Amino acid sequence: MSAEAKSEFFQSKVLGHPAGLFVLFFTEMWERFSFYGMRVLLVNFLTMALIGYNPGWEWSAENAGALFGTYAMLLYITPIVGGIIADKITGYRWAVVIGAIIMTLGHASMALETEASLYIGLGLLVIGTGFFKPTMTSIISEMYKDLPEKKDGAYTIFYMGVNAGAFFGMMLCGYLAEKVGWSYGFGLAGVFMLLGTLQFWLAKPLFGNIGGVPSKAQAAEPHQVEGVQEPDGKTDDLIDAGVKETPKASKSDEDKRNPFTMIDKVLIWICSIVVLAYAINDPLRSIAGVDLFAAIQVGDFAGQYVGVLTGLGLFIYLVATRISRYSKVTRDRMIAFIIFAFFTVFFWMSFEQGASSLVIFARDSVQRELIGNSATIYNIVNALLTIVPLLIITWVLFLLAKRTGRKIPGSNLVLVVCFAGVWAIAGWMLYRDFNTTAYNVSYQAEQIAVLDDNGKHKVNDKGELMYTYNAITEQTDVSAVENPIVEREVIVGEPFVDIKEGASVNMIAKNKEGDKFAYLSDKQVEDKRKYAQELGRDNGIVLATVKEVKSDWVEITVSWFSILNSFFIIAFASLISKWWDSKYNPSASVKYGLGLIIMAIGFGLLALGSYGLVEGVKVSMIWLILAYLFHTLGELCLSPVGLSYVSKLVPARMIAFMFGMWYLAIAIGNKLAAVLGGQIENITENYSMSTFFLIFTIVPLVAGVLVIAAGPLLKKLMHGVK
Repeated sequence: MSAEAKSEFFQSKVLGHPAGLFVLFFTEMWERFSFYGMRVLLVNFLTMALIGYNPGWEWSAENAGALFGTYAMLLYITPIVGGIIADKITGYRWAVVIGAIIMTLGHASMALETEASLYIGLGLLVIGTGFFKPTMTSIISEMYKDLPEKKDGAYTIFYMGVNAGAFFGMMLCGYLAEKVGWSYGFGLAGVFMLLGTLQFWLAKPLFGNIGGVPSKAQAAEPHQVEGVQEPDGKTDDLIDAGVKETPKASKSDEDKRNPFTMIDKVLIWICSIVVLAYAINDPLRSIAGVDLFAAIQVGDFAGQYVGVLTGLGLFIYLVATRISRYSKVTRDRMIAFIIFAFFTVFFWMSFEQGASSLVIFARDSVQRELIGNSATIYNIVNALLTIVPLLIITWVLFLLAKRTGRKIPGSNLVLVVCFAGVWAIAGWMLYRDFNTTAYNVSYQAEQIAVLDDNGKHKVNDKGELMYTYNAITEQTDVSAVENPIVEREVIVGEPFVDIKEGASVNMIAKNKEGDKFAYLSDKQVEDKRKYAQELGRDNGIVLATVKEVKSDWVEITVSWFSILNSFFIIAFASLISKWWDSKYNPSASVKYGLGLIIMAIGFGLLALGSYGLVEGVKVSMIWLILAYLFHTLGELCLSPVGLSYVSKLVPARMIAFMFGMWYLAIAIGNKLAAVLGGQIENITENYSMSTFFLIFTIVPLVAGVLVIAAGPLLKKLMHGVK
């Protein structure tokens, strides 16, 4: 780009950067809004009780984990293919549009809430992500290829868009889904995905030829992965020094000596097919009882694991034989990279519990109901968390519209509509929470003694006899109840209603345990009766009497806790970045080890907080807040290490292969996270909740210590690479 072209390119700028950067900022923000808005709902929806205030599908956590794990795993594989298609055929801008439209259709399909539409929707989201994700940072890289001094600032701005989208997506989609209905949450994610795509397409005049369809000469060039971004929106080296471009394949002697042989290519195809087959088979086997690997089952050892181990063996052979053909220095560096990739599995296996087991834990085991002053304080804090970021981003939108109003009026109009919608939903959410009143109500319930394995009545730590209670519903045959019927009291919160003491109200359980209830309007009562009749089940409607009208009350949504990761990233990213820029900047192995160990501390706190937890008792939410804090700090410590080392440690001919290997490691970590997270109910039932969290305390802690201890070896293997 000539000096004159540079000047012209920067004429329409916002905060010192081309206006086009902020179009990408908002495009990525809406995509992350939709992605995280859906992600935080899926496991909660699948495992929610079939009859209740906001009914789900009542799947086991194990089945929900199997499906979510496959979805998360495929998200890290399809972008590899999508990046190649964008480079060779469609160009980056068309890839963004194609991917976004496919994802919009995926969200719309999920909003229908049928089993077929759910699977179709997840499949479309995986395919759409494959097109969308590799392209956004590639466009930025192309925009700034002759302006390297501006690139770090550009990626920092873009990074804020990523986290802002995740923050508001989880907050607003989660709130709508939990308070109004699941389809509203899934649908809202799709609406903003569509609008984000439209504003990007209407902003074409700002980009010129950037990201356009590649010429024949460009398509013939070796594929390069520029600014590769993780599908969760966090680029490994954004905090440290901006996204690193990977050099094109060179023609050095090092590369010439190791071409991909026919055996190499065949093994790559075999391993890829095995991975995809396992990803698809795992939920099929758990949910539908269909096993594609049944023919190779060995005794009680599932055939899919035989296939995976076989594929893993072939992959290890492939990697070992290819590495062995290089010179000693190159070989050592690639071994160092593989060690980092290996420990990556353990990090994501634990960190991604945030999408599965921690959602279930927050829903069923955390005290989320606040009353009186506690509710008021939460409402004020939540209002600040919502309004302040919205004001900042709206100000950026104002600056963008001011600079580009005449050039891209349609794009700016779409953004105004988007933010008007966000402000409206956020305002309604805050107004609703500030106007929710608590009612202390009484209802009848069957009192059931809790027995130990020997049939004796269990006692708690205070020496009191333990009971569970089943609410007497309007369809309960009281004459058939064998246990004593007692009066129970519970707090029910409801916005915008005025109920007097002594009034009769209808309510229904909000959770599987049946110890939390929600008020039902007359319309909701009729809907619940009709739905239960269709299912042939008890409708769960409980008649209660208002004993006391209490003060302000709020129930924190399950999804609210998930926004803490994005909030803590924004709050602490610059601090960690300054640490890396100081003279105390630790080595790669220490950063990696710290990331694992700090995250393990978060799970250790959860293990401590849930120690001795019994049925009917809830954990203080402070334990979960602290856990997310440490998980985020661990992520920020580990983030500078990873993808940036591909270009530093790997010869050009192997870069694409090693990128694939890196994402495979992350994909495996995500799949393991969901599979192990799905065992939360089984492990808690057989052992304890504390035992479950100890698994994710000990494993990353040991891994962190090992990788730090391996520091001298890794330094030697890297041969001077810093």
